Amino acid sequence: MAEAVPVRCPACLRENGYTAPVFPCACGSPVNPPLDLSAPPVLLTHRTWSDSWVAVRCTTCGRESEWPHPELGCGSCGTVVRLPVHPLERPESGTGPGTGRGAGPGAAGAAGRAARRGEGPADAGAGAPGDAVGDGRAAGPGGGGPAAARPDVGPAHIPLPPTAAVPRPAFRPVTIRTARDAVATAALYLRWLGFQDVRQPDGRPIPSAAVDLRAPGLVAQVDPTTAPAGLRAVECVWLNGLTASATSVYFSLAGYTADARDRADELGIPLFVMDLTGMPQPVNDPADELVGSGA
Repeated sequence: MAEAVPVRCPACLRENGYTAPVFPCACGSPVNPPLDLSAPPVLLTHRTWSDSWVAVRCTTCGRESEWPHPELGCGSCGTVVRLPVHPLERPESGTGPGTGRGAGPGAAGAAGRAARRGEGPADAGAGAPGDAVGDGRAAGPGGGGPAAARPDVGPAHIPLPPTAAVPRPAFRPVTIRTARDAVATAALYLRWLGFQDVRQPDGRPIPSAAVDLRAPGLVAQVDPTTAPAGLRAVECVWLNGLTASATSVYFSLAGYTADARDRADELGIPLFVMDLTGMPQPVNDPADELVGSGA
């Protein structure tokens, strides 16, 4: 395991301990990005897909793979920084036909194994050009040339992108005039997110102004009153979801108290507020995540 190194936050100047992650190479050896501790960390204000990956060479087999670029979030101010990494050292272009490690047209892994045994440079240049034609190891398009010095022809590792949200059509809001309209709008919005068979449960209603909505894997409450939803309401929907092993969601027309929002963030409950146009808006990070990923 790599040792922790101190990284100073450029925003608040606090030192944070960082341990470079270790990734498994295809050959089974651990690889980790070589941090450039002489360069200052870069403040991350805009994230792009290409900048989020870095090429790392395995010291055992020489395979080049793409791995996530080291990043660190400051434990004091929350600033995210990207840590510089030493660039890959490319092999010198002066390697001739007699020094090719991967002289044969066989598997790419054989080149790395021959190099570690010390057979590549000696065997590749041992014979004359005529002997090389008769020898199956040196014949072929890649026999002993500079291109044969590369351990691999294609990319060694292609990382999978994160699961993208399922594309959905734009939500069509319904104007809210009554409490029933608020419940209907919340149900439509949950169906738009991907929850199936959203309905009000049968039986006697609970003694509360909030209205229950249920679906497989979902427990939601809709508060159509003009008072902000409080701490107790958020904890109740969380307990109902915990009992049913389902996701808890809350909708409110009048917003939430500060205690309710703080508690929802701690419990990971998505909070939505609805205006009279019928368009629910996410209030906290769990709600943003639910909108982005869907059911």
